[in-house]
Amino acid sequence: MPRAGLTPDRITAAAAELADEAGFEHVTLSALARHFGVKDASLYSHVRNLQDLRTRVALLAGGEMIDRIAAAVAGRSGKDALAAFAGAYREYALQHPGRYAATRIRVDPALVTGSAAMLRTAEITYGMLRAYGLDEPDLTDAVRLLRATFHGYCALESAGGFGHPRAVQASWDRAIDALHITLEHWPRETKSDD
Repeated sequence: MPRAGLTPDRITAAAAELADEAGFEHVTLSALARHFGVKDASLYSHVRNLQDLRTRVALLAGGEMIDRIAAAVAGRSGKDALAAFAGAYREYALQHPGRYAATRIRVDPALVTGSAAMLRTAEITYGMLRAYGLDEPDLTDAVRLLRATFHGYCALESAGGFGHPRAVQASWDRAIDALHITLEHWPRETKSDD
């Protein structure tokens, strides 16, 4: 079998699977070469280096995640859209921990700008928040608040960081309620008269 049928997409998919099984930090070219039964050098005609591979996994995972979120929020607005968005985010993060970790890495802004998945992420996220009447710079601030809340909650939950007997889902639901109230009563930044 020539080069084990390697393609950039096949290598990226295998790396994403490895990330979920062993952890994103364990995604290496050597591990993938072993997976495919080839020498490390065989991968270099398909991916430039480890950073390129990890970026590809990040873009793949980002696309998968936004597809789930888009399906969840379709036809919804306000609190229903927020809860659906948050639920799809959390579900993806918990079901695919390695892929989710990949979405947290810093990616070259030029690659993000050209990525259909990343553009769709911005479109869906900002669209949901515009239903709350937010414009810039409040939109960016609200995105940061949601991202920090969702990521922090998922990181703590996946690490077993919630030891209290109260159901984790109940606390999640209350967090979404609180975010909805915050977004409805967002303190608008006023323009200065410079």
